[in-house]
Amino acid sequence: MSIFKDKVLLITGGTGSFGNAVLRRFLDSDIKEIRIFSRDEKKQDDMRHALQNPKVKFYIGNVRNRQSVDIAMRGVDYVFSAAALKQVPSCEFFPMEATMTNVVGTNNVLLSAIEYGVKNVVVLSTDKAAYPINAMGISKALMEKVAIAKGRELGQNAQTTICCTRYGNVMASRGSVIPLWVEQMEQGKPVTITDPDMTRFMMTLDDAVDLVIYAFTHGENGDLFVQKAPAATLDVLAEALKQTYAQVDPKYGETEVRVIGTRHGEKLYETLVTREEMAKAIDMGDYYRIPCDTRDLNYDKFFTSGSEEVSKIEDYHSHNTRRLDITGMKNLLLKLRFIREDLGLEPRSKAKEIRSE
Repeated sequence: MSIFKDKVLLITGGTGSFGNAVLRRFLDSDIKEIRIFSRDEKKQDDMRHALQNPKVKFYIGNVRNRQSVDIAMRGVDYVFSAAALKQVPSCEFFPMEATMTNVVGTNNVLLSAIEYGVKNVVVLSTDKAAYPINAMGISKALMEKVAIAKGRELGQNAQTTICCTRYGNVMASRGSVIPLWVEQMEQGKPVTITDPDMTRFMMTLDDAVDLVIYAFTHGENGDLFVQKAPAATLDVLAEALKQTYAQVDPKYGETEVRVIGTRHGEKLYETLVTREEMAKAIDMGDYYRIPCDTRDLNYDKFFTSGSEEVSKIEDYHSHNTRRLDITGMKNLLLKLRFIREDLGLEPRSKAKEIRSE
């Protein structure tokens, strides 16, 4: 945490699951100030009352409005750019809203950060940006392109460094499937699964924070960082959740699992790194670092000479990564705070019905 000593951190979209996870990590550190920027005054008010911490400052605004971003950006050293529309169905029905927040809004944050001399900006992306098939993924893919292009434009040794992180399913983040399934079990309803063989990467919010901090400390302009992560089928996840909650009441272990079919815009598996990216990825141990493409618009020569290496490489996706069995998935579920609270392993930090991390 030494690079954050006496520094000012701005989190756009700071009232979301990721913002709360960052706050938990940084509040007791030697950081000087954490600024929460979002458009949701109710969530800000809830956070303010819960924290009562002078280190945390709140700014109402929208990343779509460059002026409101500028107000929050003055005097900032580091930026987590987490503001986004990220629900697949809502983005599918309102793709321009996704574009305005995820693409234009992110560009506003980057331009403001450059103008005010911010040291590092890390932009948060998603596996849905790799080979995107839905509006959310497409908008996030374009957001990555904007951030990487801006980093390439700044070049190495610039005052501001911009890089991206891309991660898979963050367990128990707001709107994710695990809290939904727990709610269905407790209400005596079947657990609804789209496709039992569908796989998803499994990461905790702490993993996501680790990835961003790694990007801050190791990133160069235009870099994309991906954390290696295990995956599980939805069938394994559901069974692990049933067995876990059977410890609360045996009836939960008998919950029916109902297959409802793949929803609009869903993939059978998620890709974290495309094969084109894998061809230039640098293995950093727990992470992949993908440097930006440094070619310029004089690229005629690249049409006459390609790379045979790309065709020999496989994507890094949730079907070919390390696969969790039921025991492994249960162990990972126990890292979730609300599940530990439901099992009586630690005292409750918030209302029982609030199950997002």
